[in-house]
Amino acid sequence: MDIFRSLHYPNFRLHTIGQSISLLGTWMQRIAISWLVYKLTDSVFWLGFVSFVSLSPSLLFSPFIGSFVDGRSKYKLVVITQVLLMIQAAILTLAVYSGWVSVYWLCVLGFAQGVINAFDVVSRQALLVSLVDNKKDLPNAIALNSSVFNAARMVGPAIGGFLLSTYGELVCFFINFLSFIPVLFTLSQMKVNELQVTKTKQLSNWQGMKDGFDYLRRSPHIASLIVIMACSSLFVIPYTSLLPAVAKDLFNGDERTFSWFESAAGLGAMIGAINMARLKSGENLRYRVMFSALIMGISLLLLAYAHYLLSALLFTVAVSFAMMMQNSSINTYIQTHAMPAYRARIMSYYVMAFQGIFPIGSLIIGAVAEGIGIKHTLYVMGAIGVLIALGFYTYLRQHIHRRLFKLPLPLSRVRRS
Repeated sequence: MDIFRSLHYPNFRLHTIGQSISLLGTWMQRIAISWLVYKLTDSVFWLGFVSFVSLSPSLLFSPFIGSFVDGRSKYKLVVITQVLLMIQAAILTLAVYSGWVSVYWLCVLGFAQGVINAFDVVSRQALLVSLVDNKKDLPNAIALNSSVFNAARMVGPAIGGFLLSTYGELVCFFINFLSFIPVLFTLSQMKVNELQVTKTKQLSNWQGMKDGFDYLRRSPHIASLIVIMACSSLFVIPYTSLLPAVAKDLFNGDERTFSWFESAAGLGAMIGAINMARLKSGENLRYRVMFSALIMGISLLLLAYAHYLLSALLFTVAVSFAMMMQNSSINTYIQTHAMPAYRARIMSYYVMAFQGIFPIGSLIIGAVAEGIGIKHTLYVMGAIGVLIALGFYTYLRQHIHRRLFKLPLPLSRVRRS
């Protein structure tokens, strides 16, 4: 099986090239901001708070944005958001260069970036289906798109860690500003034919959001996955916001040690994305979500127990592998099962459950870590991760049991649902 088959489509290939370069800069900026915040405050709580501020727009605005995006050109919205993100990166670079950067300004600029990203992520996810001509290759495109993101997460922090320890934060921020140039160029070379969804009447964004929620209530197979995503984002996935403290406090590390943890997380996610790219149509994605959630919880427990840096890095790889498998499986299931007229709105709930709930989780986890310590916090998060997997397994068993007794479908049909 050709795991790179979706790259045969010119639009998706251009999208992948531009994103691969731009995301390197994005991850350099992310680790530079995390280290700068921790250096300025020496507080795990502030790490969580800055993350909360920068990602909270996804929680506040995503459902409205989904309704907004459904009625407009996703391609034009992506171009606009990239230009705005480039401007935000320029302002951040100038702020650090001029010396007036502080936690307050990092929060302000982070919130502005979060608002733009909320539009960008929903628009980009909804655009993806228009970049691949054969819809059978859409799961492969989603997996490769995740692979690009996580390859950048693996390489970007490694480069960023070297630049951060050698030249400081300014260079990381400036390179991120420059990285938007190739993505804007590749976007300009695309020839996208978007499917226009026919609407019987003009709906307000509020009504469109309500219709999307009603569709979600009528689709428990999708809603249950969004609930799992929200629970993981609240209690498990925020482990990533603790990595600077894990590197510095548990292993007496510095910027380079932190970059190793970020690269380990990126490596695990990259392996998971490649595994998803090999996915065959008809595989049961919901059981894949359950097993991934279980592996994520167990790996976090092992990370908390780790006494040596190498073992901690290996368990970080395992956590991120499972997280990638879970998130990509949910994304693929929604993209391939949601009705086209509702796809952007349903994806907006996915984004809200992932990026919107995550900052609340980061804030809670940061506060808990301040109170009981980083190691005990990781134990709690791992235990909750295992409970989430067991709860979802119970739901799936009950769901299949009801279908077996209410709808006399062949067993093969049940397994594919």
